[in-house]
Amino acid sequence: MGVVNVTPDSFSDGGQWFDVETAVRHGLDLVREGADMVDVGGESTRPGATRVSLEEELARVVPVIRALAAEGVTVSVDTMRAEVARAAVEAGARLVNDVSGGLADPEMPRVVAATGVTYVVMHWRGHSHDMYSRAVYADVVTEVREELSKRVDLVLAEGVSHEQIVLDPGLGFAKHAKHSWAVLAGLPRLTEMGYPLLVGASRKGFLGRLLAGPDGTPRPFSRSDDATVAVTALAAHAGAWCVRVHQVGPNADAVRVAAAWKRAGANT
Repeated sequence: MGVVNVTPDSFSDGGQWFDVETAVRHGLDLVREGADMVDVGGESTRPGATRVSLEEELARVVPVIRALAAEGVTVSVDTMRAEVARAAVEAGARLVNDVSGGLADPEMPRVVAATGVTYVVMHWRGHSHDMYSRAVYADVVTEVREELSKRVDLVLAEGVSHEQIVLDPGLGFAKHAKHSWAVLAGLPRLTEMGYPLLVGASRKGFLGRLLAGPDGTPRPFSRSDDATVAVTALAAHAGAWCVRVHQVGPNADAVRVAAAWKRAGANT
């Protein structure tokens, strides 16, 4: 899954793809590099971000989604709003990537159920402006599993089918670096939940902190792409269904390497 942020303030590439023509061109480039789908978002979820209006989010994402879908691209919409999800699906989106798992907008599961598209339910404890105050865990993998299970039960009760659901453990969302690393190490336990798993580690802050310089300054977001590739290979080998990345080519290669490794292991 390649990322197209149609925002001025996303943490890693805010403003680069802000106008429709540039965003569409970038989405097509990601497909040429090997992306199976393109995730279009119009609202930044970086730490500390404030929300944009519904009207602004719609204006940002719908034209891009419509243009990419017209080119035959499999498009995902990254949104927490049911109205945006509905408009995006009408414009051609085939997956709704909801970082709140339906918590930010209670109407979201019903919209997803009515449209029949794939629904990514992410582990989430609150909006970006205060999410780190909620980053308290005794056993992060167990608690992520339990909270995702509750979200799944609720969206199923709203009419979403088992076949529509993909889970995302929410790396970096209400999680400090140690929590994100623990979640990555626990991916096999999360795959045991029986749903496809999406992993979004690309350019996250926990990678920059791992790669900090001698003075402790974190590595800039755009210079953590090699570390992202390493996480992609490990996540794919651990059974992830999809990885959400900013730089597609090297990550697509990493997925192929992981797949070959698993095939070879199965034949020995």
